[in-house]
Amino acid sequence: MSFKEQKLKANAAIIFACLLWGTTGTAASFTPSVSPLATGAFAMGLGGLLLVFTSLKHLKIDSVKLLSHYPLLIVGGLSVAVYPLAFYSSMRLSGVAIGTVVSLASAPFFTVLLECLISNKSVAKKWFISFAIGALGIVLLSMGKLDDIQQQTQNLHHYFGITLGLLAGLSYALYSWVAKSMIDRNIHSKSAMAAMFGLAALILLPSLFVTGDNLFASTSNTFVAFYMAIIPMFLGYVLFGYGLNYVEASQATLLTLLEPALATIMAVVIVGEKFSVIGWLGIGLILLCLLLQLTNKPSIPQPQAAI
Repeated sequence: MSFKEQKLKANAAIIFACLLWGTTGTAASFTPSVSPLATGAFAMGLGGLLLVFTSLKHLKIDSVKLLSHYPLLIVGGLSVAVYPLAFYSSMRLSGVAIGTVVSLASAPFFTVLLECLISNKSVAKKWFISFAIGALGIVLLSMGKLDDIQQQTQNLHHYFGITLGLLAGLSYALYSWVAKSMIDRNIHSKSAMAAMFGLAALILLPSLFVTGDNLFASTSNTFVAFYMAIIPMFLGYVLFGYGLNYVEASQATLLTLLEPALATIMAVVIVGEKFSVIGWLGIGLILLCLLLQLTNKPSIPQPQAAI
């Protein structure tokens, strides 16, 4: 298989991961009594444990390399733990639209800063064009529910929610960059993702003693909790880790701008939410951003580690 074919396969894996992540909002809508903090902590925590249990062989092989790069591992693990808490709290304080916009639109920008300032990687002009189109699409997508935005801007907690959204974007960028950095150091992608998410699980799962009162209060709550942990988080991040073998973290996080578009379509089709024309225009721009990224020419060497 040529590197071009491998990269197309990697892009497809990341896009499919986005499809899985895009189902989380719809799934969570069926459990209104569950704290969003509990939802995020259980999904990421159990997903992390599953990544560890299914990657024991690779973790054993790469244990020395992982320990030799423990500062990266600690940063990545803490970032994974912070992300769901900041992301879901941002949506609670500033609204789903603004929380999603700030968190997901800022992540690719933070990732590029990390790649340029720390990894000394150059970024093509095409990326910036794609980012501008995708970020505008995210903004228009959020404006599809203008009433919600206007109500939230009157809330004193609104700006704190925006700050948490930026923190979520930074943490997402950090653990994506850390995963790619470890893969570039010949650590298997399964080992890199499992080590970070396993460390995060040690932080997230104990928090359920405070936030998880209604997590298993009903059959539907239990089903949704395990669905989110096993499908979007576990399987989604296996696919995302595979994709990082062949694409830069900046491109991977840019492709994940597709997630809110998919989440919106599911909310309209399944939940029955209403959306304005401007929101659908935003989805069109996000798809254009995706198309531009998929037509990028390969620019990085073929990796040694693959799933």
